Amino acid sequence: MLSVVVLLAVVLLLPTLRAYVNQTGELRELRGDLEQAQAEHDELEAELARWDDPAYVVREARDRLNFVMPGERPWRVLDPETVVDDTDPQTGRTITDGPVRGYEAGTPWYEAIWVSVQVAGGQPASSGQEGDGGGGAGTTPSEGARQPDDGTSPASGENG
Repeated sequence: MLSVVVLLAVVLLLPTLRAYVNQTGELRELRGDLEQAQAEHDELEAELARWDDPAYVVREARDRLNFVMPGERPWRVLDPETVVDDTDPQTGRTITDGPVRGYEAGTPWYEAIWVSVQVAGGQPASSGQEGDGGGGAGTTPSEGARQPDDGTSPASGENG
């Protein structure tokens, strides 16, 4: 009889004991999550309190937005590797904005782009064309003169 009572007590108490252990573990995890959330909350509160300081606001405006105070002269330091020289090293002349010229200020943008496409698609005129050049009299590079395929220039349709 005593064994039946003990067996009945074990059967009744085992699920309760298992639930107690599982809930204790979950409670421990939730307390850890609460501590992390509280630490994050405190950190965010401290950051929010920093924005009440005018000196902090000025420093952040200068750092993040590149603001300057009235009367100050802003200086921007550029990487010397990215600065483009505006003089041609071969000729020594100033480089202009580009080869497309000759349209008036009232020209529509699409006409200016079309002129740019035509200039970009044309063959550059070489300065040494006094002689016949082997292309026949009166031929221009756009009329079918081909450059020799010596490996230095890309074939038609290839991007060097």
